[in-house]
Amino acid sequence: MPSLKDLRNRITSVKSTQKITKAMKMVAAAKLRKAQESAEKGRAYSEKMNLIINNLKNSITDINSAPKLLAGTGKDEVHLCIVMTADRGLCGGFNTNICKKAREYFKQILKNNKKLKIITVGSKGADQLRRGFKDYIIERISYKNLKNISVNEASEITSKVITMFNKEEFDVCTIFYNKFKSVISQEPQAQQIIPVESQEVTQKENVEDVQYEFEPEENEILEHLLPQNITTQIFKAFLENAASEQGSRMSAMDNATRNAGDLIDKLTINYNRSRQAVITKELIEIISGAESL
Repeated sequence: MPSLKDLRNRITSVKSTQKITKAMKMVAAAKLRKAQESAEKGRAYSEKMNLIINNLKNSITDINSAPKLLAGTGKDEVHLCIVMTADRGLCGGFNTNICKKAREYFKQILKNNKKLKIITVGSKGADQLRRGFKDYIIERISYKNLKNISVNEASEITSKVITMFNKEEFDVCTIFYNKFKSVISQEPQAQQIIPVESQEVTQKENVEDVQYEFEPEENEILEHLLPQNITTQIFKAFLENAASEQGSRMSAMDNATRNAGDLIDKLTINYNRSRQAVITKELIEIISGAESL
């Protein structure tokens, strides 16, 4: 049974931890609003960009003459996966959920006897994936020292990916990230960016909204638009991850703060009971000694 001193030290330690988790919750809440606004704005832009690219793809009559970034290499043998996670922990299941989604995809690729290459963006993803897929990781990217990730970082990743694609080092490229739903809900995503994945126009979308006339020709526009689209989709993933990370951290720190409070209550009850037992024992000893005289 722990002594009174041990219980006092434990209560003090838990209270200190509670102060830290409460402060982290408040910081995450302050950052979440701005991150959520950026993610929602970026989402609208990236979805519209994808719609334009898909409309261009559908308008091309000779797919063999289309840019490879749009139509693909015609093969499906080598898959490049970009797993985008955070560089910091203490954010609940944020990083784990992305890696879980990625692992399921990896296992399916290897099961089909296809080649797998992995680029990790964020140290937490690299730490988790190296346990089972260390031999497939070709590059680890971390922006831990950056306060805010901008479109420049997305452009850097795009340049690396396009360079590898031009060297025919892969056939299909997929990015993994968390899509922000709410503070308590983030949905892991696997989005194919090379070649552009065909999407059907929903019934809610007006036909006039997806019909375009192009000047100059489609192929010439696509040479500039396709790399820009890849950068847009990667940057969107950064924005979604930023909002999801803060939302997940806020929820996790809130739970940790409440759990710390419950633990403090339990320890305080144990401390009071132990203290009462010690006092009762001392009184019994005093009374017994007095009666023996």
